[in-house]
Amino acid sequence: MERARGAAGVPLGVVLLGVLATALAWARLGPVPRSTVWAEDGGVFLRERIALGPLDTLLHPYAGYVHLVPRLVVDLGYALPVTRYAQVLSATSCLLVGLVAALVFVLSRDVVRSWPLRVVLAAVPVVLPLAPYEISGNAANLHWYALVLVPWAFAHRSRTWWGAVGLGVVVACAVLTEPLTVLFLPLLLLGWRDGRHGGAAGGTARGTAHGAAARGTAHGAARDTAGGTARGTASGTSRGTAPGGGLRALPVTVAALAGAVVQLVTTLTHPRPTVSGAPAFRDVVAGYLLRPVAGSWNPDVGAAVTAVVAHGWAVVLVPAGLLLVVLVAAVVVGPWHARWMVVALVLGSGAVWWAALVANGGAGIPWAHPVAAMAALPPQRYAAAAGMLLVSGAVVAAATLLDPDHWSRPAGRPGGTARLLGSVAACCVVAAVVTSAVFVVAPGETRRSAGPVWAAQVPAAVEACHADPSLGVVRFRSAPWSSPVPCSWLER
Repeated sequence: MERARGAAGVPLGVVLLGVLATALAWARLGPVPRSTVWAEDGGVFLRERIALGPLDTLLHPYAGYVHLVPRLVVDLGYALPVTRYAQVLSATSCLLVGLVAALVFVLSRDVVRSWPLRVVLAAVPVVLPLAPYEISGNAANLHWYALVLVPWAFAHRSRTWWGAVGLGVVVACAVLTEPLTVLFLPLLLLGWRDGRHGGAAGGTARGTAHGAAARGTAHGAARDTAGGTARGTASGTSRGTAPGGGLRALPVTVAALAGAVVQLVTTLTHPRPTVSGAPAFRDVVAGYLLRPVAGSWNPDVGAAVTAVVAHGWAVVLVPAGLLLVVLVAAVVVGPWHARWMVVALVLGSGAVWWAALVANGGAGIPWAHPVAAMAALPPQRYAAAAGMLLVSGAVVAAATLLDPDHWSRPAGRPGGTARLLGSVAACCVVAAVVTSAVFVVAPGETRRSAGPVWAAQVPAAVEACHADPSLGVVRFRSAPWSSPVPCSWLER
């Protein structure tokens, strides 16, 4: 009975987590940014929605790839009164980020066994210091959050066919929104793993341990031994050891590969314009330290540049080195599934940063030789994306080091002092993420802090349409562009 009540509370807890994540994302924006239309939301996406209709825009190429979810969000905003367009887009975007947080919490349960640490992991997309500056609360940047979700969705081993199909739909939406999700396609192999041979994250081990403990306490009592064996077998089976369970990875695999093919064809047929040249490797690495790494605990990324110019690279290399120790230690002592996730998230973080520099900056900024003036450079949206992946990998590594089962196994695993140091380092990582949540609740500076507020422009636009019925379209100011608004939409 107690177990049934606990199981019934899990969905409610997941919903509550999603609601709290949504509320925090909304609160961190502030009233002006969430009332301001940003970039493509009022430009390309809105203009093409008006011109092409709700269906033809969904897979319409832009900047070399398709943007399914942002276009769906713009469709929703356009279907509602024009006065609420900015707030609908902001609220829906925050809601989707809350959904990502809830899904990460559920999908990571086989790797991060402690639910409080899974809450920390799920909160990363919301509490990341750089998130509100540009990528949070608008549809144009929702594709970055797909990168946080897909590693867990690809590697997850669904328990039921209904769950597998639902997860396949989520994966299709994510891959058809962000082409860099293909970086994580190798993780699909984890979804096909046989649960009877190292299956779901400790599920088999826990089931076997449960049965073994019951058998050990029986002390010769036949019925207790049988009961312990039965419970152990049932526990292991319930965690993914059912014969043929690997086939439930099929919907996710098909959705991921089909979406990747669509993105590839789109890139080949509608290539993205790029700036000539490529950044030097040393600038890629130095920029990674100064932006995604430093921005993972301080939204003022210019402070890192100032500190390096004044005191040398040690101010960044020392904390980055400590973080690297935690990541390497988790790969050394952790089980294979945790190792794969840590490696995938960290390498994916670096790849996203590098690919974005190549696509957006050409030769780029000489990060390896910073000067004081570079402190005034604003944060980049792709630094936030790389930072989310890096911090997620750090939390998984911390959870691995804090799990006593990963230290107590035989085969030469380190223990004693190494376990203590690993636990302390892991606690520091978790504390850094939790601190972000505590100190960044209040709205900070964003690229939309100065407006313009969308709804404030409606009365003048309505008057202009009434004054000249042949006008057809009026222009609204948005950040940083302007937006076409049909008079027919204003009349609705």
